[in-house]
Amino acid sequence: MKVAAVCYILAIVLMATFGSVYLFRSEFMPYHADAIGTNWESIDRTIQVLILALMRVAGGGWLAASLSIAILLRVQFLKGLRWIRWAIPAIGLTVSLPTLYATYFVAYNTPANPPWLAALLGVVLLLVGFTASLLA
Repeated sequence: MKVAAVCYILAIVLMATFGSVYLFRSEFMPYHADAIGTNWESIDRTIQVLILALMRVAGGGWLAASLSIAILLRVQFLKGLRWIRWAIPAIGLTVSLPTLYATYFVAYNTPANPPWLAALLGVVLLLVGFTASLLA
């Protein structure tokens, strides 16, 4: 279970970091500018509001998932409930797989270099953690 815990803690840190960045930025990410070929200042204010709203939804989702996993991980170590072994990766992958798909989709279809490898790392950490928890 220690290997699973380490993987899950790293996934929590990764999701919470992305969540905080996306939730509190005042403009889109540099790779967003690369993807659309323009800078933040060139975009109409109403589009800026929409982009920031979407970024905050994504950031909030990552923060909610990371907090949920952290709570479940704590309960798992205190009480050892077996269903939590399934709940943690279910929550994490629900956020991480669409993130991986979206970032890879942007990387494949635009000149941008989004953090799809970080998203892949999150998925791998969750899957390794899940596998380790089942073997414990």
